[in-house]
Amino acid sequence: MKAARATVSGRVQGVAFRQSTRREARQRHLHGWVRNLKTGEVEVFVQGDEDAVNSLIDWLWTGPPAALVTGIESDTVEPDPNIQDFLITN
Repeated sequence: MKAARATVSGRVQGVAFRQSTRREARQRHLHGWVRNLKTGEVEVFVQGDEDAVNSLIDWLWTGPPAALVTGIESDTVEPDPNIQDFLITN
C-alpha cells in the first residue's frame, strides 16, 4: 500500500476539482480525502495500490476540463488505516 499527500495549485477551485478527484479516486478503488485550502489550492490525501495512487497523482495534472493546473507538490506519507472511503472534506 502507498499513501501520498498532494497540494495542487492553479485554477483548481470553483471548477469541480474536488468532485472529479473523488470520482477518479473511487474508480481506482482508492481511499482518502480532498479539500480546498484557503490559499486557493486543493489538498489531496490518497492511499491504496501503488500503481493506482501514482495514476491518480498523474491525473491531478489534468483535473476536470475547466481546471488549469500549474503545479503539484506531492510527498509519500504513512497510510491511515482508519480511512475506508474517499471523501470531500472541509
